Amino acid sequence: MKLAGKVVVVTGAGSGMGRELALELVRKGAKVALVDFRKETLAETTALVKGLAGTCSEHILDVSDAKAVAALPAEVTKALGAVDALINNAGIIQPFVKVNDLSMDDVHHVMNVNFNGPVMLIKAFLPELLQRPEAHILNVSSMGAYAPVPGQSVYGASKAAIKLLTEGLRSELMDTKVGVTIVFPGAIATNIAANSGMANMQADSSASSFPTTAADVAAKLMVDAIEKNTPRVVIGKDAKTMDFLSRLNPLFAAKLIYKQMASLLK
Repeated sequence: MKLAGKVVVVTGAGSGMGRELALELVRKGAKVALVDFRKETLAETTALVKGLAGTCSEHILDVSDAKAVAALPAEVTKALGAVDALINNAGIIQPFVKVNDLSMDDVHHVMNVNFNGPVMLIKAFLPELLQRPEAHILNVSSMGAYAPVPGQSVYGASKAAIKLLTEGLRSELMDTKVGVTIVFPGAIATNIAANSGMANMQADSSASSFPTTAADVAAKLMVDAIEKNTPRVVIGKDAKTMDFLSRLNPLFAAKLIYKQMASLLK
């Protein structure tokens, strides 16, 4: 699906990969509905989009708010026209603690944002997407969906749920004109930890020493995947390596990650 002239919804558009996705989409000639719960950073993305002479609309929204999500399709259509693509990019991590030390409030928060939110957005937009000449849904999962990271077990579970949801959705839509892509980023240079609103973010500074992929590089790969209708994208040397090792020897892969991440756990 060529993106020129298409209307694309991007969640988590206020910063990081979401912002870079918006900018890359505009470069392709798309109109972008910018969705985020942070008004200030959303305004920054809007300014950057307009700096590229792009067309966009702002939608301040918490993806876990069912009522707000249900109202979003009508708001976007009114602002930009019929929606052609949905990118479920918004996501949060959990505090770097073991399951035994993780509060149920944090568990519910991670699942609501990372899984329930995308499900509700898909349910909200899919009826309209099915009516378009061609359309696309791209869901951002994580390397953590297939490679267990100590201290991020619930985060990994939420992203594994997105993986299976996306793969099932692709099968359900196989006879339609709606393409579906699942993306597995490794470590991306973003401020996801600060934006996750968790109490314990001490691991953020320690983790910053790990190799990362630039957010704009990741965004370009994702936008290209939409245009090519690529079903599965793995981003970053770390994600590709762990994808291979997790298939070849899951226990070895888990031990390798544990050695790297154990120091972040209390």
